Amino acid sequence: MTALTRSASRRQQTVRLPAEVTSFVGRRHEVAEVKRRLSMSRAVTLTGAGGVGKTRLALHVALDVARDFRGGVWFVELAAVENPDMLPQTMIEALEIRDHSLSSPLDVLAEYLRDKQALIILDNCEHLVHGCAVLAEALLRRVPGLRILSTSREALGFAGEQTLAVPTLPLPDLNGANVPAEELAQSDAVCLFAERARAVLPSFAITEDNKNVVVGICRRLDGLPLGIELAAVRLRALSVHQLDERLDDRFRLLTAGSRAVLPRHQTLRALIDWSHALCSEKEQLMWARVSVFAGGLDLEAAEAVCSFDGIAREEVFDLVSGLVDKSVLVREEHGSRARYRLLEIIRQYGLEKLADRGQTAQMQRRHRDYYRELAAQARAELFGPSQVAWFARLQLEHPNLHNALDRFFETPSDVTAGLDMAVDLLYHWISCFYLREGRQWLDRGLTADTDPSEVRARALWTDSWLAIIQADIGSATTMLEESRSIGERLGLDPVLAYVDLFSGMLAMYGGDTDAAIAHYQEALARHRAADDPVGTALTLIRLSLAHSFRGDSPEAVSLGEECMAICDAHGDGWHKAYMMMALGVELWRQGDTERAGELETQSLTFNRELDDPLGVGVNLEVLAWIAATDKQYRRAAELLGILETIWQTVGGMLSGFGHLASYHDQCVASTVEALGETAFAAAFKRGARLSYGDALAYVLQEDKHVDERPATPLTPRETEIAQLVAQGLTNKEIAASLVISQRTAEGHIEHILSKLGYRSRAQIAVWVKEQDRDD
Repeated sequence: MTALTRSASRRQQTVRLPAEVTSFVGRRHEVAEVKRRLSMSRAVTLTGAGGVGKTRLALHVALDVARDFRGGVWFVELAAVENPDMLPQTMIEALEIRDHSLSSPLDVLAEYLRDKQALIILDNCEHLVHGCAVLAEALLRRVPGLRILSTSREALGFAGEQTLAVPTLPLPDLNGANVPAEELAQSDAVCLFAERARAVLPSFAITEDNKNVVVGICRRLDGLPLGIELAAVRLRALSVHQLDERLDDRFRLLTAGSRAVLPRHQTLRALIDWSHALCSEKEQLMWARVSVFAGGLDLEAAEAVCSFDGIAREEVFDLVSGLVDKSVLVREEHGSRARYRLLEIIRQYGLEKLADRGQTAQMQRRHRDYYRELAAQARAELFGPSQVAWFARLQLEHPNLHNALDRFFETPSDVTAGLDMAVDLLYHWISCFYLREGRQWLDRGLTADTDPSEVRARALWTDSWLAIIQADIGSATTMLEESRSIGERLGLDPVLAYVDLFSGMLAMYGGDTDAAIAHYQEALARHRAADDPVGTALTLIRLSLAHSFRGDSPEAVSLGEECMAICDAHGDGWHKAYMMMALGVELWRQGDTERAGELETQSLTFNRELDDPLGVGVNLEVLAWIAATDKQYRRAAELLGILETIWQTVGGMLSGFGHLASYHDQCVASTVEALGETAFAAAFKRGARLSYGDALAYVLQEDKHVDERPATPLTPRETEIAQLVAQGLTNKEIAASLVISQRTAEGHIEHILSKLGYRSRAQIAVWVKEQDRDD
């Protein structure tokens, strides 16, 4: 950027900033945060990977706050400066100081700035960290009215410095939803792609036909602004679909779109090469090795997988810290654990370096073996106080688990180990969002490894449970028959115990309660003999439900209490939550709706924390039945509406608990009869339109007014302006229409964005349309 903008007040304020030759997209939260920090601290450093948008953010903030610095605002570009001794002189030149004295450059700067309220941006400090820190600290000490905003891939590290890590642009989270193109276009990453694409292809727009491709491109580029911009430039020669297909070879394609850009910024490759050169030799080796991880890693994984041949285990922490400081690794907080990730483009670069070192195969083996051990450890510690932590950890590690399994199954001699790992991940498959994937891994392993071994027998009954949840009864039956055959042939009582458990579930599904109870009793005896608390708890839950369904209340309650005691003794929460659900069903059947509701609410609270949609769905079913029994028909209808959405998410109503479906049907019938078709439909719709989080807040009485649309947070004047924004009027046009100043109009729009939590005018427009539609 070579063009400069200059603005002046009556006091001749000087603003020397590169002109924003392209529009600034999004970053509303980051802009506000930088402003806040600048108001509190005299030194703020924006850190982040190359291409993340540190410079653009700094420039945008500087332009916004320029009027607060009457002494001047200056931009100092340091990318081309190789010698740290040249820093003061470079700054003098940027500030256009014409001093011919013999004073030192530092003295010249301090004297020039002495009485000024000024802001200086030091851009691209990472290769001159120490020199920039020394200069900044010296100037701040001598110039009380000075503020310094720096950009660097790592903190400068001097007293009083505040750092802000600049994230990549947020990406739309589709989760399989069919989000309209207009809504997707509001995402910062998609909006940036579209704007830059229109610069080279004016007719480009986000449409229903290309929206998923554009989102995919932005996601593969990790929301990295520079990557998105460079990709969009390629639309001069490629269609958006062709660009998507060729991004696998991203470094060849993503060349610069402008010859005027500094050499270090011509390509992403150049940026990453630069980051690599700034690392020590061992940091470079660590970068290459951590690239084998997918989706991130924790320190424990780094120590286990990366410490060998050149890196000692005790060196890993310092090396990881160094890579974080250099913005190669991004540190993230996940509960009580810190995790690290690489942007995908940086990871791909690391994998190239790993291949250059000839260590790819070795690292892949170390990676897969580590995650096999992790899966086994999780399964061993499943039934205990660390259960929820394990569920959360495995969810975070899912990309790594996926890659590890893939590597096992790629080699015929390793398939059995991979199948064993897939079995150990059973609760990961059923407690998160990966049930379908779990079946795919198990099916793949069972197809490849046909030896009648213990591993195959375990895999068959594991796969059968997933099939039952999916209502694939035929497959489940076939797999259980083979598992029983292997178990009997090899004398595997633990296998036979689970075969009986799931055979009982099939019998319940088929309506044969007596046969189910017989299977459950056999399973319970085997689990007790094997001292398997997990199998025992699972069987007690199902046996209690079966006795309740048959009308044997005392036995149902007795079995439930035994299960609860076992769970409490081991510190288990998940099985206990399901047992509370089952006891809630029984108490509801007995007419004790108050106690039943308490149990379902406790169970629901845990299942929400675990994010188990199946457990949540069953809880809500029972709560709907309770509401109808208590003649709270409107609440029952609203719960049924919520369930409509949840069961669509799960993929089937009461998956794995199909024998309870008759209770659901009875609830619907009684509620419709009590309310009438029209009132039922209205209440049902109120529930169905709630988001998952809002629905659970309502059910748990955190929000008791689901049926009332919240009042608009905007004042009448703000509402009027929002409507004009929705009509496409510019700030100048809005000001003219309402006979107010343009600055006043801009202020109102800032307030509107803040109150609604939005970042763009397009989001305001969509909000206005939604308000009109609801009215």
